[in-house]
This record gives sequence, C-alpha cells and structure tokens, in this order.
Amino acid sequence: MRLFFCLLFCSVLLSGTSLAEEAPRPLVKVGYYEFPPYTYTDAEGRSVGATLDLLRRLLDKAGYHSEFRGLPSARLYAGLRDGSVHIWPGVAGKEVLRDQVLESNRELGKLDLVLYRRPSMPALKLPEELAGRSVIVISGYTYFKPFSDWLQDPSLNLRIHSTSSHSAALEMLQRHRGDLLLDYRTPVELVRRQLDIPPMPYQVLYRLTAKLIISQKAPNAAALRDALDQAYEQLQAEGEDLRLY
Repeated sequence: MRLFFCLLFCSVLLSGTSLAEEAPRPLVKVGYYEFPPYTYTDAEGRSVGATLDLLRRLLDKAGYHSEFRGLPSARLYAGLRDGSVHIWPGVAGKEVLRDQVLESNRELGKLDLVLYRRPSMPALKLPEELAGRSVIVISGYTYFKPFSDWLQDPSLNLRIHSTSSHSAALEMLQRHRGDLLLDYRTPVELVRRQLDIPPMPYQVLYRLTAKLIISQKAPNAAALRDALDQAYEQLQAEGEDLRLY
C-alpha cells in the first residue's frame, strides 16, 4: 500500500512538472510601421526586417511568444496608449507618447533625419531659406520639433507634397516635383542604390535613438522591459552581433 501511494505521489509530481513545462508563453503584441529594411511587410504579408528579426530573438530569449502587425503611425501610437499594442521597435522621445510608454535601456541604434535637395541646390540656412520651397514628406510619418513646426509655419509658406514610399519620394525629387525631401537617411539610401540613382546632397537635421518602446498598459510592462534588456545583454555576451544601423 505504501508503495502504491508513493508511486501515485510521484505520478502527480511528474504530471505537475509536465503541465508547468507546457504552459503557454505570455503573448506580446508588436506593432510597427513600414520602414524597410528594418520593419516592413513583404509581398507575402509577412512581418520582416532586421529590427523585427532581432526583436523576435529577444522575445524568444526572454520567454515570450510574439505577434507582429504592421499599422499606420496614428493607429500604432493609439495602440501603445490604450495597450492593444505592447511594443513598438521605434524612436525614443516621441512627444505624442509622453508619459504613456516605457523605453528600453538598451539602444538598437541611431537614425539620421535628413533634408535631401536637388544636386544643383546649395545647402540651406535653416529654417529661413526654406521659405517658399516645396517639401516632399512620407505619408504617416511624424517628425520631431522644430521640424514638425517648420512644416506648419505659415510664415515659411511651404508647399507640402506627401507620398507613400521612399522610392516615390526620390523619384519626385528627381523629376523636380519638389525642391526638398524630408526623410530618414538609411531607407532612402537603400532605395537610391536599388534604383541606381546617383548620390544626392543632404543636410543632417537630427540624430534619433532607436529603442524598444513599451506601452505602460502592456501586462507587467516594467518586467517586460527588464526581461528584454536582460535578453539583449545575454545575446551580446554570447557573441551575437546585434547592430542594426
């Protein structure tokens, strides 16, 4: 009889261990917008890019299951504010997300916001020499102050042309359908090389820091942030190359 209860007790213990091991990982909902080659949706509808690949590795290392979804910027920011999006691999210090998010301690890299111009145009003294110019921007992108203010400053009398992609923006600039292009250097340079367009002059306006941006309304937001920082450190200690930009 004692042997029977001993075997029964061991069976219960083993069963409990098995159930614990099979418990599903917490789900983390990742939002992103189109920013190739780092975060974008490919022709088959898959969420791909160097930044998303790194985030998948970090979430897996930290013990989370992930779900990725491409969103327009306004819906992405709304999702971070209401908690329907848990993480955005994006830019630190966004004014529209002030007091709504946590930021990872680890940086993913740096991004340059630049002002491209046609080859025949000299460098501009900003912002006064913007006056009367036509500026191409990417639809759905938001810009930091003071650049966002310049675009709306009536005294500058800017003509704003919006387009949906970096390639379309470059072609517009090439065809003189705009004087200037306000965009991020890395994706533009990738497209420029793909289209075999000669290098174009630009002025660096601002250097941005890329981090993991975590909704304060995500489940256990602080613990999620700390777990991802720790996963980054562990992968780095294992000799992984985590550089993106």
